[in-house]
Amino acid sequence: MADIVSRTAGDCGIVIEDNWPGYSLDLFSYPVHYSGDLECVYIPHGVIMDRTERLARNIMDDLGDHDLVVLCVLKGGYQFSADLVEGIKALSRNSNRTIPMRVHFIRLKSYLNDQSTEDLQIVGAEDLSFLNGKNVLIVEAIVDTGKTLKMLLKHVEAFRPKMIKVAGLLVKRVPHSVACLPDYVGFEIPNRFVVGYALDYNEYFRDLDHICVLSESGKMKYKI
Repeated sequence: MADIVSRTAGDCGIVIEDNWPGYSLDLFSYPVHYSGDLECVYIPHGVIMDRTERLARNIMDDLGDHDLVVLCVLKGGYQFSADLVEGIKALSRNSNRTIPMRVHFIRLKSYLNDQSTEDLQIVGAEDLSFLNGKNVLIVEAIVDTGKTLKMLLKHVEAFRPKMIKVAGLLVKRVPHSVACLPDYVGFEIPNRFVVGYALDYNEYFRDLDHICVLSESGKMKYKI
């Protein structure tokens, strides 16, 4: 059986190999209304939480004692952002170092069904002038080609923040990547379409705790 993790690659996060088959759905609890829509559990919820806790510690080590504006990218990033911020808050409560935080939300949309498009829509980021001179942590759920992240960084940089760091839960290994990677990475995964933990397919599957691979029948069922 293939290993879920072949190596840890520093800032590349936990690397999941291309031949990782995931876990059988029978081993986990998940909403019955998604029966037949999923191939496997790719990253269990508990593993996500443990990795997020470690990322919170890394951020605390790097940025402790600096005021921080967390820029949460909706909708897929809301769960990761909430758990990451909670992890940082927990560390702040039990440490001599602390990170005063503000949280702001923006929304990006660049997917139609399971395909990333060139049409990037940014909602809530029209005026980010309050970022001027601030330390900014962008929290994104998933990075694939890196084009969306690159455009977002360019947009945020125009408001002249003091520093920008990016935390990404998932980074996909995809062709034609522009190599725009987060500073803090949860998992590096193969180019498979995954849902759950607030990642959606046409607004479905956000209520799934685990990160799972969407089946072909699931794609057809919820296609628009």
